[in-house]
Amino acid sequence: MASATIDAASLPRGRAERPMYAAAALVAALVVFAGFAPTYYLSSLFGAADLNTLKHIHGVVMTSWFVLFFVQARLAATGRIAIHRQLGLAGVFLAILVVAIGTTLGIAAARAGVTPVPGISPLAFLVLPVGEMVAFATLFAAAIALRKRSDYHKRLMLLASVAMLAPAFARLPTAAIGLSGPPVFFALTDIVILGCIAYDTIKNRRLHPAFMAGLVFIVFVQFGRLALSQTQAWTRFATWLVG
Repeated sequence: MASATIDAASLPRGRAERPMYAAAALVAALVVFAGFAPTYYLSSLFGAADLNTLKHIHGVVMTSWFVLFFVQARLAATGRIAIHRQLGLAGVFLAILVVAIGTTLGIAAARAGVTPVPGISPLAFLVLPVGEMVAFATLFAAAIALRKRSDYHKRLMLLASVAMLAPAFARLPTAAIGLSGPPVFFALTDIVILGCIAYDTIKNRRLHPAFMAGLVFIVFVQFGRLALSQTQAWTRFATWLVG
């Protein structure tokens, strides 16, 4: 989701960067589709159980976000900046829904005693969706705050979106080859992020501060919440959330 603010001096470089954002958005959409196809997109073909209303709403909201991510990247890449800006207003509303519905679904699952990862209690697992929403909200807010600085805005928006891929990776059949557990799903997400950063760094011959700071923040939130989940402080907070 590149910003509309591009001056004449930066135009050639900006044009060279733009395909990366559309490619990243496409990869993210494909990962989401592959991960959730058996239980959502192609559930009828896989004989999956019916989803409740909250899960359907969550599916629609998250699908809409990744579709918007791709559309915005393509609009910026083709120079249709006015439309990009107009859709950006809708993106703010949709981002609020992403956080609200994602957090609500996580709390509802913990309240029902559901945990998709064996060996992790529902209260401990709750730190994963809550932490993901905190990371997304923080990166998205930073991107909006820096919307007039296009080089920061578009990189932070990319990070905000791609950092949410862990749940999709978690639903791929990676356990069949011995790859399972939150650290693995985080690592797969980080590989996508690192691919974008590597491309961008090579193209511009420098590591952009937004990517550097954003990656450090994402990794901190990813693995910090695993440690947090084992503390009494989190258990008390999670108990209060589901209460």
